[in-house]
Amino acid sequence: MAAARTLVELFYDVVSPYSWLGFEVLCRYQHIWNIDLRFRPAFLGGIMQATGNKPPAMLPKRAEYLLKDIKRMGKYYQVPVQISADDFQRILGKGSLGAMRFITAIDMTQPQFLEPVSREFWIRFWSQHEDINQPASILAVARQAGLSSEQAQKLLEMVSSPAVKNRLKETTEDAIKFGAFGMPAVVAHYNGEQHLFFGSDRLELLGSVIGEKWLGPVPSLPSPKM
Repeated sequence: MAAARTLVELFYDVVSPYSWLGFEVLCRYQHIWNIDLRFRPAFLGGIMQATGNKPPAMLPKRAEYLLKDIKRMGKYYQVPVQISADDFQRILGKGSLGAMRFITAIDMTQPQFLEPVSREFWIRFWSQHEDINQPASILAVARQAGLSSEQAQKLLEMVSSPAVKNRLKETTEDAIKFGAFGMPAVVAHYNGEQHLFFGSDRLELLGSVIGEKWLGPVPSLPSPKM
């Protein structure tokens, strides 16, 4: 009898480069580990405000370190994140609320597009250094992810609806209830307990806790059974 699959929830915001790293690695491992991966788009700004946390780049020395760290991590995890000092100001100045509301609308109505749309937002913001909140930018992301113009426009119209705003707020509150204070926040439901992991560099530890083997940041997919 096959072992029960472990539910792993990933709370993320596309304004977070570390969330992108964790997202891509978990996308790879969902085909290897005995897990059900659930994407939980949330609003990092809301988590920071509720927990009293501050953006790490506000400390100059830490900002210097983050520039080097994210470049190294991107290379190690083979994720095309490109970062410069200007990006920290873009984060503080523009945020990601519009993008996260659109992703929430995707989650509510077109969940099969949640993975590619989220990825395209990260690529646009962190690889191409372009806006992700203006309507034209959001529609461009949607088209790149494979949605039709009609689908994208309908989803864009949902962004300002109470249903979408409330869903994003509720997901953000869920993350806080699990103990999140930043992103990515990964919650594994294993043996009747919830295990919170913060950061993209805790996925090896996640595997250890849920009884799965870590095979590196870019694992080879198992061969199909004949």
